[in-house]
Amino acid sequence: MKFRLVAAIILIAYFGNSAKAQQIPLDPAVRTGKLANGFTYYIRHNEEPKNRVVFYLANKVGSILEADDQRGLAHFMEHMSFNGTKHFPKNELVNYLQKAGVRFGADINAYTSYDETVYQLPLPSNDPEILKNGIEIMHDWAHGATLDPQEINNERGVVLEEKRLGKGAAERVRAKYFPVITNGSSYASRNPIGTDEVLNNFKPEAIRRFYRDWYRPDLQAIIVVGDVDVHEMEKTIKTKFSDLVNPPKELPRTIYKVDLTGKNQFIAVTDPEVTTISAQVINKFPEVPLHTIPEFRQSMVRQLFNQMLGERYSELKQQADPPFLQGGAGISGFVGGLESFGVFVTAKPGELERGFKAVWRENERVRRLGFIPTELERVKHNFLNRFESALSERNKIRSDSYVQEYLQYFLHGTASAGIVYEEDLVKKILPTITLDDVNKLAMKVNDDTNRDIVLTASETAKATLPNEAVINNWIKAVESENIAAFKDVTSKETLLRKEPIPGRIMDQRTDHKSGITTLLLSNGIKVLLKPTSFKNNQIVFTGFAPGGTSIYSDADFQSATAANIIPSYGAGNHSPLELSKYLSDKQLAIQLSISERSQNISGSSVNKDLEAALQLMYAYITEPRQDSLLFKGMIANAKAALANRQNDPNTVFQDTISSVLGDHNVRRTGPTLKKLEQVKLDRAYKIYKELFAGNQGFTFVFVGNIDTLTIFPLLAKYVASLPVTTTILKPRDLNIDIPPGQIEKRVYKGTEPKASVSLVFSGAFDYNFTNALIMDALKEALQIRLIERLREDEGGVYAPSVTMGTSKKPQPRFNMTVNFGCAPENVEKLIASTIDEITKVKTSGPLPVNIEKFKAETQRSLETTLKTNGFWLTYLARQLQNEEALNEVDTYTEKLSAITTKDVQNAAKKYLTGKNYIKLILIPEKIEATK
Repeated sequence: MKFRLVAAIILIAYFGNSAKAQQIPLDPAVRTGKLANGFTYYIRHNEEPKNRVVFYLANKVGSILEADDQRGLAHFMEHMSFNGTKHFPKNELVNYLQKAGVRFGADINAYTSYDETVYQLPLPSNDPEILKNGIEIMHDWAHGATLDPQEINNERGVVLEEKRLGKGAAERVRAKYFPVITNGSSYASRNPIGTDEVLNNFKPEAIRRFYRDWYRPDLQAIIVVGDVDVHEMEKTIKTKFSDLVNPPKELPRTIYKVDLTGKNQFIAVTDPEVTTISAQVINKFPEVPLHTIPEFRQSMVRQLFNQMLGERYSELKQQADPPFLQGGAGISGFVGGLESFGVFVTAKPGELERGFKAVWRENERVRRLGFIPTELERVKHNFLNRFESALSERNKIRSDSYVQEYLQYFLHGTASAGIVYEEDLVKKILPTITLDDVNKLAMKVNDDTNRDIVLTASETAKATLPNEAVINNWIKAVESENIAAFKDVTSKETLLRKEPIPGRIMDQRTDHKSGITTLLLSNGIKVLLKPTSFKNNQIVFTGFAPGGTSIYSDADFQSATAANIIPSYGAGNHSPLELSKYLSDKQLAIQLSISERSQNISGSSVNKDLEAALQLMYAYITEPRQDSLLFKGMIANAKAALANRQNDPNTVFQDTISSVLGDHNVRRTGPTLKKLEQVKLDRAYKIYKELFAGNQGFTFVFVGNIDTLTIFPLLAKYVASLPVTTTILKPRDLNIDIPPGQIEKRVYKGTEPKASVSLVFSGAFDYNFTNALIMDALKEALQIRLIERLREDEGGVYAPSVTMGTSKKPQPRFNMTVNFGCAPENVEKLIASTIDEITKVKTSGPLPVNIEKFKAETQRSLETTLKTNGFWLTYLARQLQNEEALNEVDTYTEKLSAITTKDVQNAAKKYLTGKNYIKLILIPEKIEATK
């Protein structure tokens, strides 16, 4: 009673008794304003990262505003903003930005959805000329596109190829059920990608009309966050954007809605390429905005509800015989001013009824009996922990995060008060949220009006699919059951069965230039520590030792690979269920894995949970558990997932690529029932213990906000105490290399008129730091040229990509792959164009401007990447595993600057000879039938 009184006092104090709820204020650290023409701006100074600024242009304009003759032109307009503006004709905008070190696609980008179009531009802020031009670009994007007829026609092919990439089973299935669940609203006929008919045939005037009507200042905002002077930036924006003019006959910006009809609907959709059978029950209701403190409280209740419900379904999936492949429920966003509560299941073949009833039974258990106090307390603690952690990093928040908040504030009015205000609000509101609050929400979201049921399945299952009456009978049957109350399985036992006996730190050496301290522990394990200040409350670490699956025979390979699942059975005194709840109030992650040539540990934690992270690692290594019932359930699910796997063209193609590039070795071919039957739990468990119990040869790297006085005793207790053997495992060279020679493999699969192409070049490589960097330059030079030729000049692809891999062990090798999707009839032409561009690099060298772009992009990226814990963890681990010097990064800029076009040309001549060249092509089945 006393708690309820206190809670009521807090609620009255915070929410007030007035009819008008208290609005959540905008973060005072952001400067905002609106010009006379309606143009809005948000500006914030932030130095994470230093000397960088992020610009966004947000438009309350999307495909929902298109007329019938403009379907797809909101998205097309986004493309045209990169293909000619007032100050950057034709493709000069992308060309200029690449020279400034901004990568097209990765940095400079845009998106179009139903209700908005957003452009993003990250730039260096310490170059006044680039900063000035950045403002010019934003102004051009706001209303400076030239919309040249020739450029429009050139871009048709690119947009149509982007549309082609989206074709497939998922797109066909969605096209059938989406109009149903959106109640025939405008959203059903305004897919942002548009229609082939409009994209092929629209006249330039149609897109100009869309541009004139909707790209206008009263629907636009610029968001600027970064290392800039807020006062000067505000003056610049006011001067620069005040000349934007709204159209004389301004069309009203209608807010479109999906109307709730009060009717329930059912649809079953089948397709020959669908690989699973799934069911969704979707309850729709008006969305709850997030403007006021009471709405903030409602949002917290929904988040706690979703988390608790998610944990219930997670427990179902951890049963010895899981009733489904995937299942769950939760509240999520919808479209047209609605939210939805969805219950979904992906069933095992022939077990839809069992799987559906299982997910519905858990939902009904919550609806009827509610959650219990321990569940709520657990998620409350986790919720508060996350906010406290975020508050501790408040001076390390990256500019991108702020931009996203202000973007949602402008587009949807979503509150953005800042982490200090929000954390204070959470601390005040969280104690007032009761079981009654979340249990009432469970009742509310299960309202059985405005309910849609959607089934999707393979065409082969069509005859056996249940109809609406059958599904409703399943629901009624579950709701009439005598459902037992939920039992919260927890353990009061300690994690470890036996406390470790601490070892010692035998040697300590510090390289003051790099800041790296190297420790030698009493058990022979080596530890590297690199303290950083990039985050206030983060430590990341990794450990690795030679060995891996390579040391086992092909007969043991499946069990050796399956040894990766052993940690999923829990550790020490805790089963998987008990362990997940034991860790629920901690912010840490630990993963043990076995790769082909090593056994690995990766981890992260906030500072206060580092001991818990190391303790869990120790438990996984020294006290792993074995569970035959869970193992049988996992194998059964894995077999069920294979049932219709071959229906998916992309899966078949990827399996083929892996097999061909792996020279059809059993370790590179796709999963099969036969392979699953070879997995033996006892053998997998023994292999796991063999690989992790020795620990001789292990090296650990820790990076982050490290206090050596605190971490030393933890390393002595949990790392120096790990058991070791005298034998260091040596990985075998399995000689599974990409095969030499010229190979072509065509896969005829799928019904859509689209093809996928992978061109692979490979061979021996003279590995060193400089040569690897030159190969990166070669990759980037080809990437730029293929975008220019295959996309911009020929309009045959949307996003060609070039990837480059170089490795030192077991033998120095390289592989370069060119990937693109296209129309089947253009495959050979585009391959020829690709080979022609490679030949040009070999005979004439890359264009000097493209090497300069590579250098600028790489240098700009390096400046920020060097200030992340993730970079240093990956870099140090790679250098150690390759037995390379740790200080090579110090010469990165020097070696980058020294790269010449001749270096790249010579690399292309040496490695892209065409002698080891593999063509892999996926094309539709009907093309094979016509041959």
